[in-house]
Amino acid sequence: MSQVTIYHNPRCSKSRQTLELLQKNNIEPEIVEYLKTPPNAAELQDILAKLNLSAEQLMRKKETVYKELGLAGINDEDELITAMINNPKLIERPIVISGDKAAIGRPPEAVLDILS
Repeated sequence: MSQVTIYHNPRCSKSRQTLELLQKNNIEPEIVEYLKTPPNAAELQDILAKLNLSAEQLMRKKETVYKELGLAGINDEDELITAMINNPKLIERPIVISGDKAAIGRPPEAVLDILS
């Protein structure tokens, strides 16, 4: 099995549940606390490609900073990626990556599909 990585926020219950689920399945993922170490543009573009999502689809639209930055209605991928790099709390969580596949752990069981 390829290396598994989780983009993790320890303060998020779904993120903690997803990490626990991986560990129960005997997977010790590389843990990236993305609020402390946000992905760069190339990494974020790679994650989006693996998720098959647009930058807009990966954003947490209920975050205050989303409204403060006026991101609603912006369709420029580079602009949205830059916003997520500069404000990593905008990135939906948790994201689990295994090889060339990725999934968002909402619900946590969603990540099991990419681990086989």
